[in-house]
Amino acid sequence: MISISETASGKAGAPIYQLKVVLLRSAPSIWRRLHVPADAKLDWLHAALQVAMGWTNSHLHQFKVGEASYSDTRHHSAEFEDDQEILEERTVTLRQIAPREQDVFCYEYDFGDSWEHEITVEKILPNTAAASSARCLEGASACPPEDCGGTSGYDDLLKILKNRKHPEHQRMKEWLGRPLDPAAFDVEKTNLWLRKLKWPRVTEAQLRKVIMARLTVQD
Repeated sequence: MISISETASGKAGAPIYQLKVVLLRSAPSIWRRLHVPADAKLDWLHAALQVAMGWTNSHLHQFKVGEASYSDTRHHSAEFEDDQEILEERTVTLRQIAPREQDVFCYEYDFGDSWEHEITVEKILPNTAAASSARCLEGASACPPEDCGGTSGYDDLLKILKNRKHPEHQRMKEWLGRPLDPAAFDVEKTNLWLRKLKWPRVTEAQLRKVIMARLTVQD
């Protein structure tokens, strides 16, 4: 289990982490490059990842750091006595789990579809402006629809939508309920929603409000 040292949360001038977030097994690659305050708690980082990637916070999640797992233990905890302990994400900061450049950890969302994101600390930068929000620098490709069956299910969905003669084409269009451009990504709109996340704590209700506002605009 990773050793956690004490750091001051909310300290002015805390470093900025440049993170590369890649959805594993996506082709073409679905990724985002973010700037995030080093002293962001993992629950806040979860909220930023949901918004930046385009998810809807409809499922459980966890961070995997070596052999350790961090999550919201109000909703996700070890089911059986012999299961690995789930550590509380609300008490741990980004720089505690990844103190060095090139550190890598995993963020998994939806244990059914198992959307696994590899997160790499590309740079640790000075912060003279005391930033209190995440910022997306760039990225590529749209977020897959929720509950489509993971990356393999998403690949199948795209093939079906491209083929109007496929027997499942109409049903999948109706299930999706909206147009889907798999190449679409707008960094300015992403930052618009990231700026709405409250710092240093974002509640589930506030995250839901931001996501619902984003979905309303998309529709």
